[in-house]
Amino acid sequence: MNYFTGFAIICWLALIILSILVFENNRIKNNEKRILYFTYAIVAVACAAEWVGLLLNGNPDIPDWLLKLVKFFDYVLTPVAGGIIVLQLRKVTKIIDYIIFGVLAVNFIFQFISLFTDWMIVISDHIYKHGHLYIAYIVMYFIVLLLVIVKFALYGRRFKRQNVISLYSVLTFLIAGVVIQIAFGIRTAYVAITIGLALLFIRYVEFSQLLADDKINEQRILITVDPLTGILNRYAYEKALSRTNEIKEDFVVFSIDINGLKRTNDSLGHQAGDELICGAANVISEVFNKYGNCYRTGGDEFIALSHVSYEEIDNVLKELEEKTSKWRGEQVKELSLSAGEASKKEFPDYTVDDLVGKADQRMYKVKADYYQVTGHDRRKN
Repeated sequence: MNYFTGFAIICWLALIILSILVFENNRIKNNEKRILYFTYAIVAVACAAEWVGLLLNGNPDIPDWLLKLVKFFDYVLTPVAGGIIVLQLRKVTKIIDYIIFGVLAVNFIFQFISLFTDWMIVISDHIYKHGHLYIAYIVMYFIVLLLVIVKFALYGRRFKRQNVISLYSVLTFLIAGVVIQIAFGIRTAYVAITIGLALLFIRYVEFSQLLADDKINEQRILITVDPLTGILNRYAYEKALSRTNEIKEDFVVFSIDINGLKRTNDSLGHQAGDELICGAANVISEVFNKYGNCYRTGGDEFIALSHVSYEEIDNVLKELEEKTSKWRGEQVKELSLSAGEASKKEFPDYTVDDLVGKADQRMYKVKADYYQVTGHDRRKN
């Protein structure tokens, strides 16, 4: 009795602390907090019922009917304390919940009838012993545990492999505590359930943080990624420029522009123009992603902030030209790009903005040469 009293006090204190942690956590919604409070309260009351039953057992001053009533609450609430854990595993199929609550309802009826029979306990000299149908209670208890295992398995599908291992470890811990009590009579069930609830709360908080991180990452992607091409957008480009303080000698800015986009839009439609833009983004990404980051900064304008040795610049531009010439679309048969560059080594006194301006200047020179050679009207292109 003394050791179980110590276990019970530890369980109650732990459940109180868990409730305080839930109360202080602003990320948990109010309806979810109520579920957690209810779970902890049920476990606390169930533990109290078992403790009171042990306290009254063998006491000659206690009438037999009172001892039997206390054991009724004990046998009703003990499987409830195990089954109530499923409330922690939300957003999973509710069929299992209905079955568990159905079994718990059957157990309640069974225990109520047992109050007037010797099915569950037989009291002799103010000491209770298990009745001849006690095995039925054990069967229902293990059915509840089995359904909790199934619920854990279904719940585990929502997690990555490394997260599932910790989840199943908690389940194993819970079952071990219950089995030890049933098999050996060592009252470890409520200690295991309480610790298991604490571990589940830690897991819940961690999972909530993962969901929040994923949401933030999704928002970051929406903010920084160009929806048409899938490469970084002008907002990401400006953020990158603001973070670029000291630039190394191999820092190179490439300014790239699509030739003939307006002509394509006017003659083939904007869907074809979008294909041309996406084709340009794919080519530019394929060439420059291994050196740095690429950005779509305007309708037909791209910037690549790269780290390339001064001697390799011509090879990079040559690679861009080769891949551009090989590109073919479904509606547009060719792609033409004008590119200019400016390196820190060539202009050691330039700031990043200066290098971008110089790269743009050289790109427009290449673009002017393109229109002069092709004879296209630049104002229509």
